[in-house]
Amino acid sequence: MNEALKQKLSKLPVAPGVYFHKNTAGEIIYVGKAAVLRNRVRQYFQKSHKDIKTEALVAEIADTDWIVVDTEMDALFLESEMIKRYMPKWNILLRDDKTVSYVRVSMGDEVPYVSFTRTPMDDKAVYVGPFYGKSAVEKAVRILRRVFPYYNKPYTGRKTLDTDLGLTPGIEIDKCTPRDYKRNLRKLIRYLEGDREKLIRDLEKTMKDEAAKGNYELAAEARDQLFGLKELKKKIVFSDKEFLDISSDQALRQLQEILRLAQPPRRIEGYDISHQSGENTVGSMVVFINGVAARDEYRKFKIRTSRNDDLKSMKEMISRRLKHREWDFPDLIILDGGITQVNAILPLVEPYGIPVIGRDKSGDHTRNAEVRLVIPKVPNRGHPEPGKARLSAETPVATGVSDAGRDWELLELPEGSHIARLVARIDEEAHRFAITYHSLLKRKSMLK
Repeated sequence: MNEALKQKLSKLPVAPGVYFHKNTAGEIIYVGKAAVLRNRVRQYFQKSHKDIKTEALVAEIADTDWIVVDTEMDALFLESEMIKRYMPKWNILLRDDKTVSYVRVSMGDEVPYVSFTRTPMDDKAVYVGPFYGKSAVEKAVRILRRVFPYYNKPYTGRKTLDTDLGLTPGIEIDKCTPRDYKRNLRKLIRYLEGDREKLIRDLEKTMKDEAAKGNYELAAEARDQLFGLKELKKKIVFSDKEFLDISSDQALRQLQEILRLAQPPRRIEGYDISHQSGENTVGSMVVFINGVAARDEYRKFKIRTSRNDDLKSMKEMISRRLKHREWDFPDLIILDGGITQVNAILPLVEPYGIPVIGRDKSGDHTRNAEVRLVIPKVPNRGHPEPGKARLSAETPVATGVSDAGRDWELLELPEGSHIARLVARIDEEAHRFAITYHSLLKRKSMLK
């Protein structure tokens, strides 16, 4: 252990969170979660028996960073998101495939049930995950069962001990209808997908609205769920997106510096277009809040005005999105495209003060495509030291002036850098979401 790392470990907090082990090159090689960061991270460097793979991991660790969260359950969800973003080699090498788990909710059934699986199927069920650490996510979902009661086996209509304990919705004793049960299961899914901040706000609104209407049973149900979610902070499992310290995410800090923003971008929206020779053209909008996917905020668009013209399709999608004032406006937009796409969208978003950049893949849509950012030159938006960060003090690989007379630069990001990983993750999600919707429309059109 080097002296700098030793000093850093002495500052580890007594709090839940996610930690990042790095090698001498600064590359993240392992992501883990902890109920108590100080205890868990220090264990790696104690003189105790470890298996061969863990010993090899420890030998590579030159630095460690961490993010403190509000609860252990938040650490579980954040760990999953960060592993998807960075794909650390030691998470892959140390992982037993049997520890990767998805939560499965059979929403296609008249009376759904909740279970766990390692292999998602192409059925009508909802899958949330993957989560790394099967026992941790199972424990978390068991605790959530007291807030959102569910069946953990196919419904038989028979009363069980779980019924008496209040762990089922009680359809078997006419306490609840299948329709109301599905409504509550959607809340459970939202929580598992990370939409906890908005879910709590919705429950507070429901409680007040139903009480004002005299629907006291529905108001009491919302109240009990609201209190139950707040009590989760006291449970021992493996925080909410709104509790994450945004300044801890190095990718967001780097974006702030490169784009000369007053603050790190809290809400980032990524956009992509998908079609097949102009047929079933769709657009996708994915949302990342504090660097974490907020799936409940994703939106899809069926393009109306163009067929085989990605530029017109993108302009239509952004124009329609900006009309939705009920959706929070983004702090940054990332487009799938180069200077042409960025120039087309700039006039739409500039009246709202929304910065926009493009990811120029130059036709390479593979996961390993280089991450190059098209950045229009803009006035200083408030960052105290504009232009301070160039990641490695490198110069842009290209600069120029667009047809619209705007200066721009093409910045190629160092492979494996924090910002490259985040941009690639957002771009991959936007592409996946667009392809999924396009495929759905294609199947429907074939059945007509």
